[in-house]
Amino acid sequence: MIADAELLEAWRGGDKRAGKLLFERHYDAVHRFFRNKVGSDAPDLVQKTFLGCLESVERYRGEGSFRSWLFAVAFRQLCKHYRAKASERARFDVATVSICDFDPTPSRMLAERREQRLLLEALRRIPMELQVALELHYWEQMSDAEIARALEMPLGTMKSRIRRGRQLLAERMAELAISPGELESTLGNLEQWAEQLRGLALHGRAE
Repeated sequence: MIADAELLEAWRGGDKRAGKLLFERHYDAVHRFFRNKVGSDAPDLVQKTFLGCLESVERYRGEGSFRSWLFAVAFRQLCKHYRAKASERARFDVATVSICDFDPTPSRMLAERREQRLLLEALRRIPMELQVALELHYWEQMSDAEIARALEMPLGTMKSRIRRGRQLLAERMAELAISPGELESTLGNLEQWAEQLRGLALHGRAE
């Protein structure tokens, strides 16, 4: 398989086919990124993300991986989407507001197990910045360094955000769980449930 870096270089050199291959390779991941955050608006934001990449490719200098840059563009589109929904834009802060603050309805992703539903809803109730960091970690298997570049923050800060995100996620799950057994099963097998959700999103299983 041709590496992302090679495809990117060819694309920047005018090879439109290389750009098309990059988009096709990462489409599912970007769609998964938006699925649990914007629901039916996901396809529109996926399109805007790839358009943003197309418009800024000449300014990209190859810092970090292509995925880091791609998700940085996606994260900016997500923030722009919710700033437009905020009634007081000056108060919008991804470090404090959650998806649930804007959309309290349950996640539109179809979860098969109670543990999956618990994880999805808990993710939506932690600050947006932390939700994004954890989903990139669990669903996209990105390193802390890659996530730090995607969210445009120092590596040390990102590591502390990941720790804080896990702590808050556990607290929200404790609030939402219908039984101690459900909470224990979810927390004890967090990576397993996250991987299963990744598969559901990948295959487009949504309500």
